[in-house]
Amino acid sequence: MATSSSSSYYKKKPSALAKKKEYDKAYRKKEKGSLASGPKKARLKKADGERWAKRKSLGIAGKDGKSGTKGKDVSHTKSGGTVLEARSKNRARNGKNGKSTKK
Repeated sequence: MATSSSSSYYKKKPSALAKKKEYDKAYRKKEKGSLASGPKKARLKKADGERWAKRKSLGIAGKDGKSGTKGKDVSHTKSGGTVLEARSKNRARNGKNGKSTKK
């Protein structure tokens, strides 16, 4: 069985493997998404539930743009509210350095 290209790369370059392990260790400490634990995970789950509830109330939950919504997203506004907006416009709106610029 052949090894993957990344596996063979790290076998040849132990310094690169050490650098990758340091990066991975730092990334795990960030507690993003599924890596989160404790209060942060509870907060993320609550936010997910709120987003899903909003999508259900608008009738677009699980629709994937196939029935009347034409691929609409729930977009967050500066005032903290939400509006329906085209996916392409909502997801393309990233400011300088990837910082979000809310509608």
